[in-house]
Amino acid sequence: MYKDIVIVSAVRTPFGRYGGSLREFDYFDLGAMPMREVVNRVNFEPTIVDEVFWGVGDTSQCKDVYTPVAARQTLLKAGLPAKTPSIALDKACVSAMSAVKLGSMAMKLGETEVAIGGGATSFSQEPLIVRGLRFDGFRMGDVKMEDPLYMLGYKDFNPVSVDTDDVAYEYGIGREEQDEWALRSHENYGAAWNAGKFKEEILPLEIKLKKEEPFTLDRDEQYRPNSSIDALKKLKPVYGTRAITAGNAPGLNDGATAILFMTKGKADEFGLAPLAEIISMSSIAIDPYRMPEGPAYAAVKALKQADMTIDDIGVMEINEAFAAVPLVSTLLLTDKDRQKAKVLRKRTNINGSAIAIGHPNTASGARLIMNLMYELRRRGGGYALGAICGGLAQADACIIKV
Repeated sequence: MYKDIVIVSAVRTPFGRYGGSLREFDYFDLGAMPMREVVNRVNFEPTIVDEVFWGVGDTSQCKDVYTPVAARQTLLKAGLPAKTPSIALDKACVSAMSAVKLGSMAMKLGETEVAIGGGATSFSQEPLIVRGLRFDGFRMGDVKMEDPLYMLGYKDFNPVSVDTDDVAYEYGIGREEQDEWALRSHENYGAAWNAGKFKEEILPLEIKLKKEEPFTLDRDEQYRPNSSIDALKKLKPVYGTRAITAGNAPGLNDGATAILFMTKGKADEFGLAPLAEIISMSSIAIDPYRMPEGPAYAAVKALKQADMTIDDIGVMEINEAFAAVPLVSTLLLTDKDRQKAKVLRKRTNINGSAIAIGHPNTASGARLIMNLMYELRRRGGGYALGAICGGLAQADACIIKV
């Protein structure tokens, strides 16, 4: 239990498409923007921050590929004091939520009172890789370059899309159901955007790209307002799967998130009104081939820790690593009762999720928390649960209260 730990500020960049408006942003500058803004929003000096916990995945995106101390460089770019300690952690898509969890654990231990948790990813900055030249005496011939983004996953394991497809098939979740969920994500995002729901969390950015006129980006670029079932049906499955397509999977996105949280006592001392209270956080890991089930198991653990049931949760988001993930996890959370799952889904991903919003993977976990927090505030309070999978079937969940 994480009683008496509160969120006082939360913000993110818009999420850019692969090769889109954020493609030229330096990795550290990208992360520094929400890290700086999350402190500015409470009108305090950066000296209030005791420690930074930061989600980081592929460091080849950084100028300094080898041990870039990404959290450290980002916080210095953000204007935090040089004396601020930090840690960068890699749990793939789970990273930013685990960053908040680690900060909360440090608070429960009494080691820190104020922390920033979040993360950043820039798929557009991903370089091509040449391996094996250093000691092979290469003199003549072709050099093979490797694209780390092709068949994204882990070399000693299946592509994540293949495992997701297998698990979805086992649960009886086919292509049609996945495409319908993907369309729902875009429709829900569009409705939420039109209602102004993302204004609190998105930091508009002034974009100055080479050979283009400057403009302001204040909306996630992955959103497709003209998406339709007919268009989704035309897409071919990827990597030999039955049902996984570019349309029912998230994009490769750029973006960064930051959450400022502290002990309730410190918030009272500063005169800050909490935006939400962190009730419970959990981390789990299962068989590496069972990724779509992960969020459900993490949610069950978080609910048990809080002595709550899924019926206590007013709104929920299960990250759309693929459309199959919330479909599988909601079935698992309702003991595979399709009717109960249908009811649960009505309060799940109501503002869309990664398919429409985008998925800069090591930033997404914090995005779930802040979107749910702002949604609860619009509703006048209640409980929300966010869950996310990644990193060879690890998963995190977080329950918050407003």
